[in-house]
Amino acid sequence: MSRIIDTVQEPLEFMAPIGGYEEMPLVSLEEAVEPLVSILPAVQSHAYVAKQRCKNPVDELTQDESASIMLYTMSWKPLDKCLYFALNDTLRSPDRQQKLEPWFLFLRLFLSALYRLPPLSKTVYRGVKLDLSKCYIKGETIVWWGFSSCTTAIGVLQSELFLGMTNTRTMFALQCQSARDIRKHSYYPAEDEVLLMAATQFKVVSCLKRGSLEIIQLEEIRPPFPLLQPVPVIVSPLTNPTSLGN
Repeated sequence: MSRIIDTVQEPLEFMAPIGGYEEMPLVSLEEAVEPLVSILPAVQSHAYVAKQRCKNPVDELTQDESASIMLYTMSWKPLDKCLYFALNDTLRSPDRQQKLEPWFLFLRLFLSALYRLPPLSKTVYRGVKLDLSKCYIKGETIVWWGFSSCTTAIGVLQSELFLGMTNTRTMFALQCQSARDIRKHSYYPAEDEVLLMAATQFKVVSCLKRGSLEIIQLEEIRPPFPLLQPVPVIVSPLTNPTSLGN
């Protein structure tokens, strides 16, 4: 799962908050991906498969909400035409605002799904086959602008598909407050995937070198103002929408 090892793409610096989608209507997955067809030619066929696999969603999500998470976790080639890769590449761009507009309907649905899931407060892990220690200085505050896939099972990273056991590697141990457990909605449920919200802010707590492995400990901290605009989530047909941003 390359989502767990794409940390090297993060710019780390502070940029404008992510928003613009929060006033969009909540639509079906088919409608949400329609503006993305010119960017992601295969997105409609993958959305169809995702929705067929989510006919009995759990966690009180709708079929479309659950399928939006599953679509995010699906991989296809070429990678730069894959939804999660293209979305995160856009979120990490300094001039993202205009590029983000085709994504507004999908983000409205995807964030509605994620905010329905309870926030997790626990340590999760991700990594990359590079030495990133010079980019993470103890005491500094950084932001990961893309949605960040992590695992709760540190042993997963030992696979050669992820970090492996040899050569230069960086592993992140992340003390999270607002991650979401998406395993029940993932196309790959065996990978124990936890998703960090886009625009999550961290403090670099410590760095440790063990041979060719760099271990960087990050602690999630709340910014004074939201860097990711919350969306209204309709919790019941009988209640008014409420903005959830935990």
